[in-house]
Amino acid sequence: MESKLQFFFLTLFLLILTIHAQTLGTYIVQLHPHGTTKSLFTTKLQWHLSFIQQTISSDEDPSSRLLYSYRSAMDGFAAQLTETELEYLQKHPDVISIRPDRQLQIQTTYSYKFLGLNAAKENGWYQAGFGHGTIIGVLDTGVWPESPSFNDHDMPPVPKKWKGICQSGKAFNSSNCNRKLIGARYFTKGHFAVSPTRIPEYLSPRDSSGHGTHTSSTAGGVPVPMASVFGYAKGVARGMAPGAHIAVYKVCWFNGCYNSDIMAAMDVAIRDGVDVLSLSLGGFPVPLYDDSIAIGSFRAMEKGISVICAAGNNGPMAMSVANDAPWIATIGASTLDRKFPAIVRMGNGKVLYGESMYPVNNRISSNSKELELVYLTGGDSESQFCLKGSLPKDKVQGKMVVCDRGVNGRSEKGQAVKEAGGAAMILTNTELNLEEDSVDVHLLPATLVGFDESVTLKSYINSTTMPLARIEFGGTVIGKSRAPAVAIFSARGPSFTNPSILKPDVIAPGVNIIAAWPQNLGPTGLPEDTRRVNFSVMSGTSMSCPHASGIAALIRSVHKKWSPAAIKSAMMTTADVIDHKGKPILDEDKPATSFAMGAGNVNPQRALNPGLIYDIKPDDYVNHLCSIGYTKSEIFSITHRNENVQQEGNKCGKS
Repeated sequence: MESKLQFFFLTLFLLILTIHAQTLGTYIVQLHPHGTTKSLFTTKLQWHLSFIQQTISSDEDPSSRLLYSYRSAMDGFAAQLTETELEYLQKHPDVISIRPDRQLQIQTTYSYKFLGLNAAKENGWYQAGFGHGTIIGVLDTGVWPESPSFNDHDMPPVPKKWKGICQSGKAFNSSNCNRKLIGARYFTKGHFAVSPTRIPEYLSPRDSSGHGTHTSSTAGGVPVPMASVFGYAKGVARGMAPGAHIAVYKVCWFNGCYNSDIMAAMDVAIRDGVDVLSLSLGGFPVPLYDDSIAIGSFRAMEKGISVICAAGNNGPMAMSVANDAPWIATIGASTLDRKFPAIVRMGNGKVLYGESMYPVNNRISSNSKELELVYLTGGDSESQFCLKGSLPKDKVQGKMVVCDRGVNGRSEKGQAVKEAGGAAMILTNTELNLEEDSVDVHLLPATLVGFDESVTLKSYINSTTMPLARIEFGGTVIGKSRAPAVAIFSARGPSFTNPSILKPDVIAPGVNIIAAWPQNLGPTGLPEDTRRVNFSVMSGTSMSCPHASGIAALIRSVHKKWSPAAIKSAMMTTADVIDHKGKPILDEDKPATSFAMGAGNVNPQRALNPGLIYDIKPDDYVNHLCSIGYTKSEIFSITHRNENVQQEGNKCGKS
């Protein structure tokens, strides 16, 4: 009996191993551009398929495993492989490296004035022709083409160099493109390989989340007069390069953005003819030879394309900056001097400063009538964070509910309070958020208070049997606060993978940025939000990145022959290190260091005529990688260059 049991468990173990070995995973296979077998095939696609053909069974179609064939951003392909097939390919002499597909995330009207751009004829916008003739490629969640920010009135013809397309799909066709939005594509294969069930969003370039519409219009949206969000921040909304053309590459879906899709978008964008690539996405830093964005952007840089990336939202933790390749312009987030005050007046007479964009024309009694405060803890963290379904109606009905930040979204907390019958909400920052003041267009009267204020608020609640408070909304206030300052959430340097270089490169506005918004979503993005707006507010280095992308397009319009390194240098050498009050830019309550703000806050007016720039050639980057200890094979996987690698007593001689 014992021997039978042993045989059974051994058989089961071998079966599990077999199943595991046959589990398909998505991998990006990088090939030598001059591989020994390349000449045997007439096209790169055939060459790429041959590698899969060698590894799979004879009765299986290799094209069923191939996701993408790359030829511009990288030589190679993305495919679904088993571990056995992976091990076989790793031994092939034409294979440089194989990387598992990696999931990244998106890094979630007035800012152009704050940065010194206006419609005066002596201003930089006129000098740069508003960015006319340049093409900004945006890799994000897609676009809502009907937004007034993408109207092509007064736009010049599509540049002759443009080779892209307007790809049709669900609720999107070629007629949705125009002289402003000149191209649109979408990439799903990497996403479907991980999430084969149908995506609950548009299978097309059309935006389902709002993020891509917001970033695209920030980079190059046309002027839209009388823009606002329910009366907040009234004015003319426009992108940093309102005369530039926009091409959209949808690579991010409901569960993130996959490297295989991102690489495919970069691959075609290079051939399409973009001048600037804007990527408001990223993850935690990894070595450059394992970083698909770093590898693809090196090829783009060689072709004269500026690659602008978000630094990430993992600040204020040191060494959290992402997208840190030296040939990428890595953008951190700064604040504006525009505030949306919504103070909390407590029953004891004390006032706490908060901010909110709850619609002022819908203010109800909570703006003038005191409500009972309730903060539910009792050992149940779900109630403390106001998760959906966690709030007992009998305890919150008609009351002002205090919700800690974290776990779920800020607007989701308001929806949870509303569903439970709460009348208003106070969002309280924790030690993680400190005094960060990202606002929302809440579904019910609500405000966000900083960590210090939250301590005072909770102390008051615990000091009395009937704590009371009311929220007083103050509209839009400009010019009274010190700015720019480094946003608390903005990722900090030094670079985890390369501490010898400055990262982020610069900071740009990324807090409470108002830009275009889809008409299928409410301003909170929640399905329960039935309100509709043309503009909404978002915060993150995702918002900083397109500001810099638009500035890069402006510089390119003036200096058409400048390299991406020269354009990045112009932004860095002219960046501001003092705020609008003439004092050092702050990081929390201390002067910002270079690891928080890079070279400083972008100054587009000065960047157009920098006076001094430092140019860097592709070979210089190769030598830099050599100097920090990368091996020849690691450098080759990034640059596809070996011949110019110096080998004077360093590690570059190793393969």
